[in-house]
Amino acid sequence: MELKDKVIVITGGGRGLGRAMALELAGKGVKLALADLSQEAIDETVGLCMEKGVEARGYICNVADEADVEKLFQDVVADFGTLNGVVNNAGVTRDGLFLKVDRETGKVKSKMSMDQWNLVMDVNLTGTFLCAREAAAQMIDLGVEGCIINISSISRHGNMGQTNYTATKAGVEAMAVTWAKELARYGIRAASIAPGYIGTEMVMSMKPEALDKIAAGIPAKRLGKPEEIARTVSFILENDYVNGRCIEVDGALRI
Repeated sequence: MELKDKVIVITGGGRGLGRAMALELAGKGVKLALADLSQEAIDETVGLCMEKGVEARGYICNVADEADVEKLFQDVVADFGTLNGVVNNAGVTRDGLFLKVDRETGKVKSKMSMDQWNLVMDVNLTGTFLCAREAAAQMIDLGVEGCIINISSISRHGNMGQTNYTATKAGVEAMAVTWAKELARYGIRAASIAPGYIGTEMVMSMKPEALDKIAAGIPAKRLGKPEEIARTVSFILENDYVNGRCIEVDGALRI
């Protein structure tokens, strides 16, 4: 895909990885539709993209709400006239052990709550499903070839304290494979990216000693940069033979 003047939606586009992706693609002349729940974050990222000379618009959207997502993609097509892809980047964590057991009594004292489970499922899994579904429907109706990119995680193979999160990140990878097979006939590709520990604002707010411990366990001996994930997004969009695969970007760390 030649990226100049293509229209790409990025969910969670206001900050963190989403902002890095937006700025990377803006540098290649992409027209950007950025969806987030924070108007302030969207406005700031839209401004930064426009400084690079591209058209960018912000949209408030709860990706877990079907009506919100349908309206988002209808509005994007109405505003830009077309749609060429979506990066399903929006996500949340609500970490906690599956069960907590009292060491003294040997009895279960707490469980991962349904609120923890449902919120992560709603945003990470259902949100990705809804956004990809509406993007694909628009692209097919428009007769446009395009690409769907899901943001998975190195944690998709299982990670302590993340039953909910790991389930969603395994799920978004599997969905991308399924869509690659189903949508290829329409010229629509689907792939996923599994980042390791990336130095976003949220991660870098951790205590220095915790960050040092994390970096020490990575063969690359450092955290990844948001720009490195953004460049992977660009690579997938530009390479028309990348389809149905998950690209790990984790400094050789394996969980």
